[in-house]
Amino acid sequence: DNFLPKTSAPFSTNSYDAFISPNTLNLSSFTKLMKKLQEIHPEASRDRIVDALLEVRKNNKGILSGLSINSIVKRTSVIL
Repeated sequence: DNFLPKTSAPFSTNSYDAFISPNTLNLSSFTKLMKKLQEIHPEASRDRIVDALLEVRKNNKGILSGLSINSIVKRTSVIL
């Protein structure tokens, strides 16, 4: 009798997990983006590139959609 009612957790489409999830992202775009950034910045680890992408997203009102891959690459390169 002491059980709390089950409630669903709020879902945020702005979470970073949504950005990298294959269910919500065009995975080929993400793969292409990562490959391009790794070619331009071979000294940067994958984690560092992802951190830079996160910063680009944060600086763009929390979203990457609407930016071209080239624009994302340029902005990420500035951070790296």
